[in-house]
Amino acid sequence: MRPELKRLRYIEHYLLHGRLPEGAPEWAVQMLLDGELAADAAVQAQLYEGLRVAGRQQLRQELQAIHQHLYGTPPLPPGRGWLHRLRALLPGRRPAA
Repeated sequence: MRPELKRLRYIEHYLLHGRLPEGAPEWAVQMLLDGELAADAAVQAQLYEGLRVAGRQQLRQELQAIHQHLYGTPPLPPGRGWLHRLRALLPGRRPAA
């Protein structure tokens, strides 16, 4: 396997599983000593986080489309549902505008 692919495989395994694969102790030392490798791992972690956020947004949009299709009305925006009304009933609390 090419060194670049092996490096990427180790980075991904580390980010996805929180540990390095068995048989990679020298790579763990290299991760500590090589600033470029640590930077690559940080960039890869940011990419994974961006993909996770984008996936959540897409899922939210799909759920809103399903709600619109089933009920014919858009769902209530955040802060306008039952929890908002419940908070308005609590003493000393005023509903947000």
